[in-house]
This record gives sequence, structure tokens and C-alpha cells, in this order.
Amino acid sequence: MADQADITAMRRAIALAARGLGSTSPNPVVGCVVLDASGQPAGEGSHQRAGGPHAEIHALRAAGDRARGGTAYVTLEPCNHTGRTGPCAQALVEAGIRRVVYAVGDPNPQATGGADTLRAAGVEVASGVLAEEAEEGNIAWLTSVRLGRPYVLWKYAATLDGRIAAADGTSRWITSAESRADVHRLRAEADAVVVGSGTARADDPHLAVRGVEGAQQPLRVVVDTEASAVKPGARVLDDAARTVVAVAEDVLPEDTAHLPETWRISRAPGGGLAIPALLAALHRQGVRSVLLEGGPTLAGAFVAAGAVDRVVGYLAPVLLGAGPHALADAGITTITDALRLDVTETVRIGPDLRITATPKER
Repeated sequence: MADQADITAMRRAIALAARGLGSTSPNPVVGCVVLDASGQPAGEGSHQRAGGPHAEIHALRAAGDRARGGTAYVTLEPCNHTGRTGPCAQALVEAGIRRVVYAVGDPNPQATGGADTLRAAGVEVASGVLAEEAEEGNIAWLTSVRLGRPYVLWKYAATLDGRIAAADGTSRWITSAESRADVHRLRAEADAVVVGSGTARADDPHLAVRGVEGAQQPLRVVVDTEASAVKPGARVLDDAARTVVAVAEDVLPEDTAHLPETWRISRAPGGGLAIPALLAALHRQGVRSVLLEGGPTLAGAFVAAGAVDRVVGYLAPVLLGAGPHALADAGITTITDALRLDVTETVRIGPDLRITATPKER
């Protein structure tokens, strides 16, 4: 049974882990807090970037000799393998840590087993403290390991009557400046931002992060099945970030000659690209989290493929009465097949309402 000291220390570790969102991929975000033998804070740290020291190493370095006889709180089971860095379980043993408390077990078969190594060395080990909170903070990486594909967050902006543009196609701006700034935060936390050919044609989007200090730019991906939407000079082709245009595997090479990087993806039976194949290509590139920004046709394809893990909708206090809806055909033909969602958060963003929900099946 966790006591209040365990809960307080683990909650701090979870907050530290969140600092790594957008910068640690393809590794997880992890936080660590070390208390000395008397229960006083001695050191803390987070995983900052892939290939760099893990959270436990930062915390042990900060604690120094005060780690001996102390307790380490880690959001993810300490790793048990040697990659670009050494095994954290062994580092904790060598530092003289007496007790290790972790929130979530490591599902990665290459790294799991840290708890067993610690116990074999005589270290007391406890698990499951604030597991739900820690899992939520690391959900993108955990999903990618468990399902073998990136975690997908679908974001859209719409009027209260569900329109993403007016009847004449104009859409700038339905939502407020505050909501648009919040979207840049979502981009900064994602490994890749994905849009479809309709959005590329209508909006000529840039897709890079702006206004978030220290943000790493996500991979920009345009799903352009026929290689007809991304033209020379498109904003997404500038040097602000890497851009990939996903096209059908049978598109002629001359049709993609103007594009800096293309991925050839198999076609879906009903048209467009096969979403599982696209996600597999992203996963092979180390993408663990995707921000799906548009438009309704691509969103429908992702929903139909069962590949949406979270929905974030920005609803503006505006009515249009006509124009495209946020979601096109998703393969749902009857109310009994509707994708039911659990609303996990509602927040006012300027004059708008941001609603976050997850599919009940997740």
C-alpha cells in the first residue's frame, strides 16, 4: 500500500516526465525522483532526448552520495538492457538505492525485467503507484509498443453545428487565436502532423510549430494519393521541418519529381491509401505519436480503420448551417455501430470550448 510520501514523490516524477513530450521519441517520457535515507528530496530528473541519459541517471547524478540507502520513484519500470545508454536497473543498484517504486511496467520486451534485476540484487521493489496517471502521461509510447503503430490524436476545429468551413469553402478563422495557439502546443508534443490532399489544396498549410519555445519540429506528412495536391512552392515544402508526401505505390515517378521525399503506400480497397500501411511506415521511421489535423475524408478513413486513440475538438460559438462537416464517411451506417466516446475533459479556450474524448473501446 502506497503512503502519502510515495504518492507525493510519484506525482512529482509524473510532472517531470511531461517535460519530455515531443523530444524523447522514439523513447518514452520518464521522470524520476530520489529521496535520501531519511525521506528528504535528494535528486530528480527526466528523460530529455533519445540517446541521452535516462531519467534515473539524471536523478542519481543530482543526488550523488545521498542516493545510498534512499528510494527512487520512477514513472516507468527501470530498463534492463544496454542500448545507447546502460541499464538503469543496474545503475540504481550500483548507487546503493534501497527501494524502487515504479508506476507502470515496461511492455517493451527488449527492456523489461528491470524489477527482477533489482529484486535479485536485494532492492525492495513496489509497483503500480499512480499507474493510471503515469500511463496517461506516457500513452503515446505505450500505445506504440503495445499495438505496433503510432498513437493517433485527431484534432479538428468546427462551429457548434459541426461545420469546418462555410459553403464557399472559406474556413479562416472559425476558432479563436487562443485555440490556434493551443493547437501549436499539440503539434509540439507530436512526432508527426498528418493532413490529407483536400486540406493541402484548400489551405496550403504550413504544419510547423510556432510560438512554442524550444519545440522540436514534427515530421510533416501530406497524404496525397495521386500526387496532385502538393504543388511546387507549397508552404509545407519549405525548410522549416522535414516533409513527406505519402502517395499511392503505383503513382508514376515523374509525378513526384518535384517532391523532396515521398513514401509509396498501398491503396485501400475503397480508395485512398491503406491507413494501416501508412501507420506502419510512420512507425518504422520512429514516429510514436501522430497529430491528425485534417480533413474530414482522411479523418473518416482513420476512424474506419480503428486508428483514432483520442479526439480533441475545438468548438467555436458560431453557426453556419451549410458547409463540410468535421467527419466524412467512417464506415458507420447505423446508430448501433456508432463510435462511442468517453469525454475526459472540457476546457474554455478563449471564446471556444475544447472537448477531449477517447473511444470507449480503447
